[in-house]
Amino acid sequence: MKILFTNRQIAQRVEELGKEITSDYQGSELLVIGVLKGGFIFVSDLVRHLDLPVRVEFVRLSSYGCSDSPQCEVKISDDTGDIMKGKHILIVDDIMDTGKSIVAFKKHLESKGPASVKICTMINKKVRRTQDVEPDYYGFTITDGFIVGYGLDFAEDYRALPEICVLEPSDRRDAP
Repeated sequence: MKILFTNRQIAQRVEELGKEITSDYQGSELLVIGVLKGGFIFVSDLVRHLDLPVRVEFVRLSSYGCSDSPQCEVKISDDTGDIMKGKHILIVDDIMDTGKSIVAFKKHLESKGPASVKICTMINKKVRRTQDVEPDYYGFTITDGFIVGYGLDFAEDYRALPEICVLEPSDRRDAP
């Protein structure tokens, strides 16, 4: 496994993001909605760097039908209900890849009447993007490779790594 971003680089970038978001939302209350499971570590670290009133909720997004079809049905679990009306919302996730799930979730939230909805991801991976969307805030951009650590997983493994690493085929825990 090759380390792509060290825990020190991640911590520094999360702190910078916290300052930028705090500046953008100064004088407002922010509703942070973390996407489980991958975003939980990033959410935890990020909210501790926000110097403004913050409420935290979590959701799960699951995509179905994406492998055979350009259309993707996104299932939203643990919906936060109608608490977002008039609120500034920040969706926080581990990675923006194709963008399908995040676009569907953002549209879902926008239908509930928030003041604003923005997206923050730790990783902005553009190579597989199929939607016309960019995160409003992001930690790092990568071009390719399968990454794990800092919440990102492979078959539920490697989430707890403090670094973000490129996973090689020989690193898989089920490899011979």
